[in-house]
Amino acid sequence: MTRVFNFSPGPATLPTEVLESVQAELLDYESSGISMLEHSHRGAQYSAVHAEAKALFKELLAIPDTHEVLFMQGGASGQNALLPMNFLPEGKSADYVDTGTWSVKSFKAANKLAKARWAGSGKAGDRYVKAPLDLELDNDAAYVHITSNSTIMGTQYHEYPATQAPLVADMSSDLLWRPLDVSKFGLIYAGAQKNVGPAGVTIVIADKSFIASARDEVPNIWSYKFFLEKDSLGNTAPTFPIYVVSRVLRWVKDNGGAAGMQARNQKKADTLYGVIDGAPDFFRTPIEKASRSVMNVVCNLPNADLEKKFVADAAAAGLVNTKGHRSVGGLRLSIYNAMSQEGVDKLAQFMTDFQKANA
Repeated sequence: MTRVFNFSPGPATLPTEVLESVQAELLDYESSGISMLEHSHRGAQYSAVHAEAKALFKELLAIPDTHEVLFMQGGASGQNALLPMNFLPEGKSADYVDTGTWSVKSFKAANKLAKARWAGSGKAGDRYVKAPLDLELDNDAAYVHITSNSTIMGTQYHEYPATQAPLVADMSSDLLWRPLDVSKFGLIYAGAQKNVGPAGVTIVIADKSFIASARDEVPNIWSYKFFLEKDSLGNTAPTFPIYVVSRVLRWVKDNGGAAGMQARNQKKADTLYGVIDGAPDFFRTPIEKASRSVMNVVCNLPNADLEKKFVADAAAAGLVNTKGHRSVGGLRLSIYNAMSQEGVDKLAQFMTDFQKANA
C-alpha cells in the first residue's frame, strides 16, 4: 500500500506514527484481551486514557488551574447551540464576529434560541479577507464569539481581540497549532478532526467561573456544568476518538510541543505562500497577509477549468483533496499539524510545474 498526501480540510490527515500505534493496539489494548473500542468508559484502562488526554492538553497548552478540559460530542455545530442554551438567558445578548461560513452558522444558531448581534466583519466587498480586531462591542454582552480560523475563506486570527465580556472561540481548525494563552478565553471549543484527532469528539477548554455562570435549567446532556461536575463521564464518552486524541497529543509532545508545531506549520505555510506570491497572476488570493491562514491555504486559478485540471492532476500525483469549498471554488490546501514538510514540498513543486505548464 502507498499512502498519498491528504490535504483534506477535515477529517484530516493523522500522523503515520499514531495510525501505526493504533493499528498495533487495535485487537488487544495493553494485553487486556480486548480492543479499546470495547472497553467500558468507566473501566481502569479507559480511565487512564481519559486522564492522560486531559493532562497532555493541560501540559501542551499550559492551561491554568482556572480552566478545565471537557470532552463532548456534536462537533462545533453542537457547541453553536449549547452556548446560547447555557449562557444566554432572556434579556441577554451575545456578540458575534463575522469571518465567513462557520461564524454565520454560529450566529444563526444563537439567534434561534436567544439574541445575537454582529460586532464586526472580515468582509471586503464580497469576500472575507481579514480577521478583524476592531470591533463594536456591547459591554453588557454575555460573551463575544469568534471563529479563530476560517477553513473556507483562508483567514486566521494571529492576535485576538480584547474584550470585556468572556471571549469564546471556535478553534476547530487551529487548536494546538501554536502556543496559546488560554487565560484570555472564557471558552474554547474544537471538533478534533482537523488538528488533534479523529471525528467524534469535541474538545472544550473552559474557564470554570464562566461555566459557573451558566443556566441551571439546561438538561444535563446539554449542560457544561454537568460535564464539568462529571469529568465528561456523565454518559458514555466517545472513548475511541479520545484514545486516538491521546496518541496524537503524545506525538505533539514528542515533536516539540505547541512551539514545535508552530515552527513546523509556519515553515509549511511559508513554502506554499512563497509559490503563490511568486506567481500572483496565476495563484490569486485576496486575503491580507496579516490574516492569512497557516492551516488552510486558499487561492483561485485564472479559470474554473484550470482549477478542475489542477485537482485531477494533483490527485494523480498522489496529492489528494485540494479542491476549494463549493462556495468559493479555487483550491484549498489544508496543512494541519500532521501534514509533513515532505508532502508540502511535493505539493509546492507540483504547483510550480503546473503554473509553468498552464500560464
